[in-house]
Amino acid sequence: MRAGRAVAALIGVAALFAAATGCGIRDTSVPVDAGAAPSRVACDLPTENVTAQALEGIPVRVYLVCGSRLVSVDRTVQIAEGRTLSDGVRVAEKLLDELREPPTAAEKNAGFTTDVRDPIAVSAGHKRDPAGALRLSVAPEDLPANALAQIVCTYAESAAAETDGSVVLGGPGQDPPRAYFCTQELKTRPGSGPNLGNVRPGG
Repeated sequence: MRAGRAVAALIGVAALFAAATGCGIRDTSVPVDAGAAPSRVACDLPTENVTAQALEGIPVRVYLVCGSRLVSVDRTVQIAEGRTLSDGVRVAEKLLDELREPPTAAEKNAGFTTDVRDPIAVSAGHKRDPAGALRLSVAPEDLPANALAQIVCTYAESAAAETDGSVVLGGPGQDPPRAYFCTQELKTRPGSGPNLGNVRPGG
């Protein structure tokens, strides 16, 4: 009698185990693709670092690459005594200098990089370009996507921008400049490229 009960108990346990495995609970050594791992990049600078920089010059804001998106950082620029950053071209020159600079130690530790590299320069637009246009020494469409996005967003949120939040950029040739817009989508996905708009030529 006892032997019969023991056999029945074993059969019951086996049945429960079979039911569990039949419901999709399986032991497998095959790795499961759950998507990209969460980013561990902080993209956040220590407050004391920003405060220390602010005491050394005129504060400006530039966009760097962090993770897979654009994030703004505060920098400072030095100018000659008695001069200001009121001129759009001068602002653009200083901002481009900052974008070309390698990230500081604090920025690097926080995960920041820059895709803007030499050789690249910026100057005023051609005679027939619209007012406020800027010309890069490299055609915008020939720049790496992240580098162009950095320049567009940095300029669009500075004194180098037009009043509608766009920046008018052209290359070194005679092709007409275009209006480039810094959108939230561009900041999130800089590789997608900025939105473009046509502009009327100047006088």
